[in-house]
Amino acid sequence: MPPPLARGGGGGDDGEAWRRWAVLVSTVWIQALTGTNFDFSAYSSALKSSLGISQEALNCLATASDLGKAFGWSSGLALLYMPLHGVLMVSAALGLAAYAAQYCCLLFLNPSSAAGSSFVIPYPLVFLICLIAGCSICWFNTVCFVLCIRSFSASNRPLALSLSISFNGLSAAFYTLFANAFSPTSPSVYLLLNAVLPLAASILALPAILLCHTQDSNLQSVPRYDRRVFLGLYILAFITGIYLVVFGSFTTTGSAAWVILTGAMVLLALPLIIPACSSCSYVDTHSIDSASPLNHDDPHKPLLVSNNLQNESNAVTEKTMEQQVQRTSCGTILDKGRLVVLGEEHSAKRLIGCVDFWLYYTAYFCGATVGLVYSNNLGQIAQSLHQQSQLTMLLAVYSSFSFFGRLLSALPDLLHSWKVSFARTGWLAAALVPMPMAFFLMWKQQDGSTLVVGTALIGLSSGFIFAAAVSVTSELFGPNSIGVNHNILITNIPLGSLLYGQIAALVYDANGQRMTVTDNRTGIIDTMIVCMGMKCYSTTFFVWGCITFLGLASSMVLFIRTKPAYASTAASRSSCKHPTKFPVNRETP
Repeated sequence: MPPPLARGGGGGDDGEAWRRWAVLVSTVWIQALTGTNFDFSAYSSALKSSLGISQEALNCLATASDLGKAFGWSSGLALLYMPLHGVLMVSAALGLAAYAAQYCCLLFLNPSSAAGSSFVIPYPLVFLICLIAGCSICWFNTVCFVLCIRSFSASNRPLALSLSISFNGLSAAFYTLFANAFSPTSPSVYLLLNAVLPLAASILALPAILLCHTQDSNLQSVPRYDRRVFLGLYILAFITGIYLVVFGSFTTTGSAAWVILTGAMVLLALPLIIPACSSCSYVDTHSIDSASPLNHDDPHKPLLVSNNLQNESNAVTEKTMEQQVQRTSCGTILDKGRLVVLGEEHSAKRLIGCVDFWLYYTAYFCGATVGLVYSNNLGQIAQSLHQQSQLTMLLAVYSSFSFFGRLLSALPDLLHSWKVSFARTGWLAAALVPMPMAFFLMWKQQDGSTLVVGTALIGLSSGFIFAAAVSVTSELFGPNSIGVNHNILITNIPLGSLLYGQIAALVYDANGQRMTVTDNRTGIIDTMIVCMGMKCYSTTFFVWGCITFLGLASSMVLFIRTKPAYASTAASRSSCKHPTKFPVNRETP
């Protein structure tokens, strides 16, 4: 018998809906204020002079933050022994400690400050601090992923994930507005904000997270107005993105900065109002989720719905697929060991031995990760092409198109509601198409307009993949295991950051000249290699273009291999509408 909250219209249903939306808005707040690795360039020069390190050592600190993602799988293990709110607060504590330590480096070790000191912090300790900061970001992300998976049905889950992840791309813009309001001339304010704001967002989101059930008994029943709410939330997200891109691309001070910051906070709070307005017109009780089966949930697996009907239909589909493989001459190449059904749980050991996972890993490693490294090098790319004055605009272009790419990752689910169905791995392959085009375009022609177009294409492509990857991981390898599996996937980010960054550095140094540079703020004289002209990144763009083309090829093979699994899932959904085709056990497990 269904619980009281799921029986019909009325206050119970409204309360259940509000619980889901409150959890979703909480993840939006967390994601918007925990992308602390995106503002590294704002304080990196000050950190370099305070620690008295070289440019190469500073680049290693930037890599350390990405290297923290290699330990993000620990958050999935923590969820096995700790509640969600416990993992969230541990994440906030890690970030607070790591960024507060870096803030102290700027505050007390800066030779130009009155509080300057001769005390020297060992470089390995600073490296470890940056690594912990990067790890805390992964823990925040895992909490948000699990919250969306537990709170929404299979059909609405990708929409919730995409919306939440999209706001992470706007973190740098939010931090810029906060810094402009509090202390626009102090680089150290970014580190203080990195330490405090994630903790504040966690405390603010804590009440809603405490309401999140370990098992949502109503995941299969979806109020019919949910899609209207999601549409309203996505429209509001688009407006928020435009607002932050426009007002975050230039520096404001005084009362104007506070007015702009207040407007951004109002836009961030508005998502709570849209579900309330929609629920006022709520009449129907619930409609069965088309992506969920008709039988009861397994009480031991709160995130994954299982039933006899699905098992029998999957068995029939698997047998049919095996027959097709035997008839296909290239079956040994494209069909051997491929996924048969979606959502089947994969342990870490099974994941590592799965061919489809490594195709997926290669597509991410040779796609979105290259885009991330490109954004980290955008400052020197602009400088080498005499576009230094356009750097703020280029950063805004990358940030905005990355954000809109993340929003577009929800397109497959919106089109599915209009009876347009296409495998999500196919969308992943399509999203990778613009990236090699952009790099080959910039390899052939490097001017201001080409740089802007290439940056926009790379941001759009990488943003789509960053957001869609969570849903793809959940669909291919099981929603219950996403805490560990997705963090195994993103270990490619620190590897790519090191490899692709090293390629760019070698080409840059080989074509550059050593120059003496004086820091006007600190008076410190340093020597560094400076490269000017197309030769600085031309070879790098060609190599990156070839690498992303490999990622595109890998994603296309993944699409071909997983397409039958998506087709079998669609067939099982269709058979659920006609339960008499298969015998169904209606007994409660």
